[in-house]
Amino acid sequence: MPLPSGVTALHWFRNDLRLDDNPALKRASESGAMLAIFIDETDGTLRPRGGAQGWFLHHALARLGESLREKGSDMIILRGESRVLVPRVAAAIGAGLVTWNRRYGAAEREIDAGIKADLKAQDISAESYNGHLLYEPMEIRSQAGGPMRVFTPFWRACRAKRPVEAPLSPPETLPPLPAFPDLPGRVTLDDLGLLPTKPDWAGGLRETWEPGEAGARKRLLTFLTDGLKGYAEDRNRPDLPSTSMLSPHLAMGDISVRRIWQVTEQALQAGETRGSANDVEKFFSELGWREFAHHLLYHYPTLASVNYQPKFNAFPWDTNAKALSAWQKGLTGYPIVDAGMRQLWQTGFMHNRVRMIVASFLIKHLLIDWREGEKWFWDTLCDADPANNPASWQWVAGSGADAAPYFRIFNPITQGEKFDPDGNFVRAYIPEIAKLPAKMIHRPWEAPGPVLIRAGIRLGETYPRPIVSHEDARERALEAFKSLPAAASHAE
Repeated sequence: MPLPSGVTALHWFRNDLRLDDNPALKRASESGAMLAIFIDETDGTLRPRGGAQGWFLHHALARLGESLREKGSDMIILRGESRVLVPRVAAAIGAGLVTWNRRYGAAEREIDAGIKADLKAQDISAESYNGHLLYEPMEIRSQAGGPMRVFTPFWRACRAKRPVEAPLSPPETLPPLPAFPDLPGRVTLDDLGLLPTKPDWAGGLRETWEPGEAGARKRLLTFLTDGLKGYAEDRNRPDLPSTSMLSPHLAMGDISVRRIWQVTEQALQAGETRGSANDVEKFFSELGWREFAHHLLYHYPTLASVNYQPKFNAFPWDTNAKALSAWQKGLTGYPIVDAGMRQLWQTGFMHNRVRMIVASFLIKHLLIDWREGEKWFWDTLCDADPANNPASWQWVAGSGADAAPYFRIFNPITQGEKFDPDGNFVRAYIPEIAKLPAKMIHRPWEAPGPVLIRAGIRLGETYPRPIVSHEDARERALEAFKSLPAAASHAE
């Protein structure tokens, strides 16, 4: 329904930092005047963002501001409790409508519901939309009417429910930013302090990412041109450009999942990609795992802090600070693990297969609580996501929904040899062992002395020996997992 002429709309940007396919923004832009805001939320119930995502956010906000100005509008940045600021700002500007796109964590939903109630009390309309997912968590139910717990039937139910909706085009123009007096909580982008300075650890992030809508679209088109061919198999190879690397853009919302879906389908139909229909279907199923993670978060809000399967509450975790630090720094002595952890620190990203390997190593080789790994990833990943991150960690631990069985313990040596057969991924991130031949690069401790000398390696000095024996760690993990109670179902 159109707004009466001259009625002001307030649009609240959150994890939807784009003009394209933004239903809440489109609704607000239909008004005679519109104010767009972003809030650096300080509501105490929200999880503070990690450092790497803060860097990405700064640049995504900067690009969004440029895009808004190109359309004749702009955005105001605020800091404070959104539960207080949104109703206050709406009243201050005389807004008749407030719009935002929905989010799915429990704390976020509680805040949004409170804001809607406050706005209603002021006789201000509040409208929320789906701008983040293909299928919202409340849409998909099991045959019994409850949430779904296994990925394959979940994704089948999604695809059977309805086709993916077409994305919305970006508005051609936007109402100009009204000249309002000072608003409560108003700050500048620099005031948010999102960029690291002392020290500036973001050099690798700058080399890797171009935050914003234009960067996201470039990343998608590069993937469709160069990475989609063979994706169904090669997505497991960290030494190949075979993953989309769209996850930070999806987490920040500077591209929508509906746009990714549509552009990929169109590229396949037009023959503009060398990828096959099987490659596309596998890529879509990976997007489906993202949907499943949000489904889990919506129905099990404590996913980042509580075992989905209660039997894991009895797991005998080891609190080994030294081992945890070695894992975080990429100094475990297992090259595929260390390369992944260094890739994470340098670029704010880690290849998905390697994520599983390093997570399995932390949980099953070191017996360190999966929550320690989840927290580290939350701080260091540009794509840190409140649903994907904990769901994936619990999957590897065996404590989650549709989880890997406890006895699936990745061998970091054979995993490296299988998925980085020439050692190119390891060489890219562990230069101190780069001169080892491929047959030794995933097991340097087995290299003969002359080979180590020629490669310039002094084990235990220039590169560590393994901090734990794989065979011993595997047996210890199996014993620990066997000690758990037999009941494995989620407690309702």
